[in-house]
Amino acid sequence: MNGISWNDLNPAEQHAIAVLAVGISTEVCDPIALLMLERARLIKGARLTAKAQQLRKAAILQKLSA
Repeated sequence: MNGISWNDLNPAEQHAIAVLAVGISTEVCDPIALLMLERARLIKGARLTAKAQQLRKAAILQKLSA
């Protein structure tokens, strides 16, 4: 999953990353989204990987510059 961008993620996956970034429980996330993020190595357990944190940061910076 090299080269994945924020826009490649569906809304449920984006929501899961946002939720995990602020420390909210995975119970409010779509289980399928969590599974897909785990397979993409964007989360491990209930924590974001460095790759997911970079992806989230890039999405935020892109929104701020628009």
